[in-house]
Amino acid sequence: MSIEANWPRCTSCHVGYGWQSASFDFKDQSKVDCLVCHDTTGEYKKTPTGAGMPDPVVDLLYVARNVGKSSRQTCGNCHFFGGGGDAVKHGDLDSSIANPTRDIDVHMATDGGNFTCEGCHVTKNHDITGNAMVVSPSNQKHIGCEGCHQGTPHYESILNKHMKKVACQTCHIPTFAKKVPTKTSWDWSTAGSDMKGGKDKYGKPTFAKKKGSFTWGKNIVPTYAWYNGQSHVYQLGDKMDPTKVTKLNEPIGSKDDPKSKLYPFKNHKGKQPYDKKNNYFTTVHLFGKGGYWKTFDWEKSIAAGMKSSGVPFSGEYDFAETIMFWPINHMVSPAEQALDCLDCHGDKGRLDWKALGYKSDPMKK
Repeated sequence: MSIEANWPRCTSCHVGYGWQSASFDFKDQSKVDCLVCHDTTGEYKKTPTGAGMPDPVVDLLYVARNVGKSSRQTCGNCHFFGGGGDAVKHGDLDSSIANPTRDIDVHMATDGGNFTCEGCHVTKNHDITGNAMVVSPSNQKHIGCEGCHQGTPHYESILNKHMKKVACQTCHIPTFAKKVPTKTSWDWSTAGSDMKGGKDKYGKPTFAKKKGSFTWGKNIVPTYAWYNGQSHVYQLGDKMDPTKVTKLNEPIGSKDDPKSKLYPFKNHKGKQPYDKKNNYFTTVHLFGKGGYWKTFDWEKSIAAGMKSSGVPFSGEYDFAETIMFWPINHMVSPAEQALDCLDCHGDKGRLDWKALGYKSDPMKK
């Protein structure tokens, strides 16, 4: 799905005022919403469908008189709830991070490091370091554990040796979605049907007529992949094979790449509409007049979305499987809860050695 043709809804969670179309002027500083990051009252909010405009019920004068530094809560108002709800996108960013205990995130816990977001995402002149992999495939604003944990931080030399090929996050984030379940799959092909919805064992919805079917997970063991800081990203109009699972983004790297390290990821599976004749994924007009959420007409909604995107639509569509990789960087556990040797190299180790390019566990040699 896409921001195209859905501007007022999608842009409600961004810092621009009145971002209603592709003509939005990013150079106009008067359209920057300073309050969304600098509110200290907890009362500022945006209209969910208002293209980034403040909710009319907010006392803007009161909020403006009480601005201050950003906080975990102001950052989290958008980043915890991206994709339509708590923990929908990120498996390691959710409402539990606003005030976590040590076992959820040792850095941000009040009885731990008590970090704010900018403690790691160092900012100068409003230029914030760190980007999600799907946003910055070239990793231009990289931040990492080595900014603080330099040299050889372990007592055991074998662990320090591992640092050459294993990212800190791999051992120190054994699981993610520790308290709040995260969405693990989203099937749009069932949207519009009259199938009965329900809730899973976590109390999360498994179906919504507007959006389709979902699955959720909690305390999830990450997927592991080699990552050298670069990634592939699927672009609108790129050809795809509907018989295969399309990787909408994918970390680049291998065991033989000297710049690659083993990193943990959340895999988010999907099923999305594609153009059957042109073999590429489509954008869909979901929100507003004539949108799918009102008409439940896929053909017309796709046609409107593709017209807004400027990409031809053949008029024929179907659904194909996709997968996304979301890097896991938050929810760092205390050192005593980090992975042990046998968690990876034991008989029931968590690593898929063949997928990582090995014939078997290299330690068994």
